[in-house]
Amino acid sequence: MFNKIVLIGLISFCFFNCKNKKNTLVEIAQTKVRVSALPKTIKSPNNNPTTKEKVDLGRLLFFDPILSGNKDVACATCHHPKNGYAEFRDISIGVNGQGFGNKREFKQPNDIPFVKRNAHTVLNTAYNGINMSNHYSPEDAPMFWDSRVNSLEDQALEPIKALEEMRGTHFSDTEILNEVVKRLKAIPEYQTLFENVFEEDEPIASENIGKAIAAYERTLVTNNSDFDKYMRGDESAISLAEKEGFELFKKVGCINCHNGPMFSDFKMHVLSVPENEKLDSIDTGFEAQFAFRTPTLRNLRFTAPYMHNGTLASLEKVLEFYEDLSFKKSRNPHIETTQIDTLAQNLTVKVKDMSLIISFLNTLNDDTFDKTVPEHVPSGLQVGGDID
Repeated sequence: MFNKIVLIGLISFCFFNCKNKKNTLVEIAQTKVRVSALPKTIKSPNNNPTTKEKVDLGRLLFFDPILSGNKDVACATCHHPKNGYAEFRDISIGVNGQGFGNKREFKQPNDIPFVKRNAHTVLNTAYNGINMSNHYSPEDAPMFWDSRVNSLEDQALEPIKALEEMRGTHFSDTEILNEVVKRLKAIPEYQTLFENVFEEDEPIASENIGKAIAAYERTLVTNNSDFDKYMRGDESAISLAEKEGFELFKKVGCINCHNGPMFSDFKMHVLSVPENEKLDSIDTGFEAQFAFRTPTLRNLRFTAPYMHNGTLASLEKVLEFYEDLSFKKSRNPHIETTQIDTLAQNLTVKVKDMSLIISFLNTLNDDTFDKTVPEHVPSGLQVGGDID
């Protein structure tokens, strides 16, 4: 009873005697619950523990175009460390492309479409699905803009099967993985590497390709940004202007969807983003509802242009887009204002707030991630695909 009385007294003292402070006890508690630093440790699925040998194998596979139908596209083609494991393009060029980043173009003649959506960064996908209580399951982590698969293990194989990303026209989506396995089995170095990592009768298998790439991707984390340091107790890690931007970020409502350590609720939302004119068909998103998963706000420096189809070139354009939503304006003729998520429509972003909010968002950048690029890959093909 005495402890309860003391606690009540302390809370009352704070509310009635600390009015000049920016954060009350309640506000501090709400902040701690809704956002936090990324965990310093990374979970792995029970059936895919991380080992150095597996990570090294996964890195080689990630950079080796042997995984693509035409042997010219690697995972790293659109997710290269020089670009923060994302790509400075609105939508990617995979198969039949040449060049790097925003200079990449289709070779001619060409009958391959653009990749449908903006390339997510691989950074911090190890934490996908993490909630405001820092709980997540690597086996159930949502992947892609429409969360169509769970886990990095499953995600790693999907681009290989996609025509415009890595597969091309020479193999069907049911043939390509068998073809890739066949190719790897014919390379002595891969035979040895897979045997050392997977003690199985047939270590080179599509499932193990996914496991190795996933193990490597789980090492690509940025959990020591200025914001992480601030949330761990270093008050000097971010400036007064950045702290003010953080307060505005919460006040105007951004935090309602961009919360948790990854600044994402990992839910689907309808926003009415403009269509990308490079695409031949309308992208109707998750279950044809024009809904897309909330992206992380970490490392935005590396992920421009923004939104699921890259149609908003800068963070200023993104905030202006949300300001339009608050005035019940739809930027997509296929989406009625009544369809737009009410959380987005209830945002109160103003032009005068934008620079401070962007200043805060920059505290979520962290360039201390692994940028190692293999000098060669076992196939002997060009590292990273046809990117020169």
